[in-house]
Amino acid sequence: MDLLSLRYFRTVARHEHISRAAAELGVAQPSVSRTIIRLERELGVPLFDRQGRRIRLNRHGAAFLRRVERALAELDDARRELADAAGADQGGSVAVAAETLLPLAGLLSCFQNRHPGVTVRLHQSPIEEMRRQLRAREVDFCIASQPLTGPTVRSVELLREEVWLVVPLGHRLAGRERVRVAELAGEPVVSTRPGHWQRALLERLFAEAGLAPVITCEGDEPAATPDLISAGLGIGLLPDMSRRHPRHGAVAWVRLDAADCRRTLTLVWHRDAYLSAAARHFRDLAIEQLPLMAAPA
Repeated sequence: MDLLSLRYFRTVARHEHISRAAAELGVAQPSVSRTIIRLERELGVPLFDRQGRRIRLNRHGAAFLRRVERALAELDDARRELADAAGADQGGSVAVAAETLLPLAGLLSCFQNRHPGVTVRLHQSPIEEMRRQLRAREVDFCIASQPLTGPTVRSVELLREEVWLVVPLGHRLAGRERVRVAELAGEPVVSTRPGHWQRALLERLFAEAGLAPVITCEGDEPAATPDLISAGLGIGLLPDMSRRHPRHGAVAWVRLDAADCRRTLTLVWHRDAYLSAAARHFRDLAIEQLPLMAAPA
């Protein structure tokens, strides 16, 4: 059993698809297949269930994957720590996952001005993908708008802000200061797909009012929501940060009479992961700057 076999296995386990794993690894598909078969023979158990050309990680594979991710993460941490100690990684890199990337533009601009030698890699990920990325040490940090807790993570709250109801100009609720969720029954709603914080908050608020939202438009980029609302496709929820830094017209902002209609933005990292000097600089700047960027000018 060698490190290359373990890295191949981890990639195949993530995709549950040999061809996609081979494409990511940049190697021929037969090489990946042979490596997995050899690994299974060495371990004495199948790691995948095979149905024709489809493969699925089985219970042996899932148990092995947890150990492999931990082992490879420790080795990657050791490499980064030694590079830091030797001064060979004076630039370095930082990997960050977030549900939406647009609000990070100001933070990233500030960070790269202060640390021009550091490479920043960004991932747009829903909350469950963030959990996996942290566990596999694929990212140094997650910037999460939903709870991302557990015994293996550390976190710090960056900001807490009100979430508003946004409606097109000319909508029957556009002139109101406050509305109840019950008044939104039957309204078409623009939202994100399940897994994003706006969708989770929307469904919770409606469920508490005994309603189900009528989703007429859903996507993976929350920053598109105000333009879609302005176009008359429906109403939606947006955080105070968007209201304070408007980039869109033709919408009205209305307060919702609902308990805990807020977003909490949290910086999360793996408790046992080694944080390079570059990663520590990013963490310190995020804690310093993100609350300021959300504040009114």
